Amino acid sequence: METIRKQRKQLLFVMQTAIIAALYVVLTLLSNAVGLASGVIQVRISEALCTLVLFTPAAIPGMWIGCMLANLVTGALWQDILFGSLASLIGAGVAYLLRKAPFWIAPIPTVLANMLIVPWVLRLAYGIEDAVWYMMLTVGAGEVIAAGVLGIGLYFAVRPIAPRLFGPTYTGRPPKPKKEIPEGTAEPADPEGPKDSE
Repeated sequence: METIRKQRKQLLFVMQTAIIAALYVVLTLLSNAVGLASGVIQVRISEALCTLVLFTPAAIPGMWIGCMLANLVTGALWQDILFGSLASLIGAGVAYLLRKAPFWIAPIPTVLANMLIVPWVLRLAYGIEDAVWYMMLTVGAGEVIAAGVLGIGLYFAVRPIAPRLFGPTYTGRPPKPKKEIPEGTAEPADPEGPKDSE
C-alpha cells in the first residue's frame, strides 16, 4: 500500500511538472505575440507561475523546463535557452526554500535572478549595447509586474483550492480550520443586556 501511494505521488509530481511547463510555454507565446517575451523590455506573464512553488515543488522543474522550451520555440539563442532557464530554476528553487516566509517573498528570488542574469545574456549573446544597469532596471520592472503583481494574484486565486488541486504533492500551509459552533449552544445574548429579575 505504501509503495502504491509513493508511486502515485511520483506520478502526480511528473504530471504537475508537465502541466506547469506547458502553461509556461503557452503564456510565454502570448507574451511573444505582443513582443514582450524577450528583449530589453519584457513582461513574460508566464513568470507569474513562480508563486506555485508555495504549493508544490513540481513548480521548480516545471518553471525550468517550461522556460527552456519557451525560449527554444521562440527562437532564442542557445545562451538564452541555457542561462534564461537557469534564472527560472534559481528563482523557483530559492522561493521554494523560503516557502515558510510571508507569501509576498516568493516572487523576489525570480525577480532578482532574472534581473541579474538576463541583462548579461542580452549583452553578450545578442549584442545589445544598452547599459547593463539599464537593462537590469527594465528586466527587473517587467519581472515585478509578471512575477510580483500577477504572481501574487495567481497565489490568491489558487490558495483556496490548492490542497485539492495538488493533492499529495501539496506542501503549502495547511488551511485554517473553520470555527465550529457546538450543538445546543445558547441563543445570542439580548442586545439590550440582561433584564433585572422581579
